[in-house]
This record gives sequence, structure tokens and C-alpha cells, in this order.
Amino acid sequence: MHEHDQRILVVDDEASIAQAVAYAFRREGYTVEIAHDGEEALRKADSFRPQVIVLDVMMPKLNGYEVCRKLENRENVGILLLTVKNDIVDKVLGLELGADDYMTKPFDIRELLSRVKALLRRLNRSIKPAELKDQDEITLGPITLHLKKRSAQAHGQFLELTPKEFDLLALLCAHPERVYTRDELLDLVWSMDYAGGTRTVDIHIQRLRKKTGDTGASTLQTVYGIGYKAVGNA
Repeated sequence: MHEHDQRILVVDDEASIAQAVAYAFRREGYTVEIAHDGEEALRKADSFRPQVIVLDVMMPKLNGYEVCRKLENRENVGILLLTVKNDIVDKVLGLELGADDYMTKPFDIRELLSRVKALLRRLNRSIKPAELKDQDEITLGPITLHLKKRSAQAHGQFLELTPKEFDLLALLCAHPERVYTRDELLDLVWSMDYAGGTRTVDIHIQRLRKKTGDTGASTLQTVYGIGYKAVGNA
């Protein structure tokens, strides 16, 4: 996908920042729209269908975290949060809510461009095919994944998963009992340049367990001191 096919939604209540960021992305060939508060961000996300949302946290009406919570059709949207806080708690909260990356103000516009380009590459990058043994369907216990349709079920109930949640679940379920380190999972599902670090793997495992309930808790097991594995006796 070329830059001119890619859409960026810039959300910031400071008009000067929003305009500067939008200008920089347009110069790179992206299609850009701007929103100045959380409610407008949700409306434009629905109509504009951006690939990436650059989302300020501190905004009127709805803040960035609330936008993350309320955003629909998240499956193919990357989110980069902007905040004035440089607090690991805020970073972890943002990642738990589904954000993909995080930058603090003031930021270098070139660094922001670089981060968004890396995020787009990750969103467009699927798991290495060899890792999934050219399978179309993976079944492990009550979990079934259809790789071409990118749909997942547990006990026959469809799961609403983000792209990386799906990829992570598919990789683990394709290799039951295989123990993956957090670094291996970062390399295979994300990429080693991912800013979130191995904590991101833990957060995605937590989200998968929450979405799959008792099934996920018994299927996706922690191997203490190493990483994670999937087991098929759930």
C-alpha cells in the first residue's frame, strides 16, 4: 500500500499542533483529516476510516483514553497516543486500551513520522507464513481460527480481536506446547523495533484471556521466567 492510499486522522485540541502534524503527513503523500475533540474524532474515524489515528490524550468532551474505549471497527486501525505526561502508568493504560504506540509532548515531528510509518508497516505485516504451516484452519480445544477470514471462535462464539490479538492467538495455537519467549513473540507478531517492548506481549495475552474467559485462562499458559504457550486440553 502506497502512502497516497493511506489515511491518517490527527486528533488534537491545539489547532496549531494539529495543523503542523497534518501538514507534515500531507507532504509525505498521506491523506489527512483533523479532529479537535474526542467526539469529533469518533465521528471522523467512522466516516474517514483512517489506517492510523494520531490521538492526543488530553482533550475536551472525550479524552484520548475514552476515544480508545469507544472506537468501533478497531480491527485495522493503529493508534498512536500523544500526551504531555511521561508516566509509565499512562503508557501501560494506553496500551491496555488498545493503543499501539505512545509519544510524549513536546515531540519531534520527524520522530512522529517515523513512528507512524513503522506502525503502518506492522499493521500491514502478517505473521511469517512458515510459522503457521500453510494452514487455513487451526483448532485447539474449544478455540477455532480461520486464517483467511481472520475470524476466531471459542465454544462456537465469535471473538472480537484486534489484528495483533488474532496473530498472537493463531501463532500460539498453531504450535501447542511450544514455549515462546516474549522476545520471540515480539519478533514474530510485531517486530523488534516495536516501542512498546515485551510488556506489550503481556498486555495482549491478558486481553486474549479476558476475551476468551475460562477458555483463554486454561489454554494460554504462562511459563514463568520464559514466556507463554498454548495447550489443547481446555
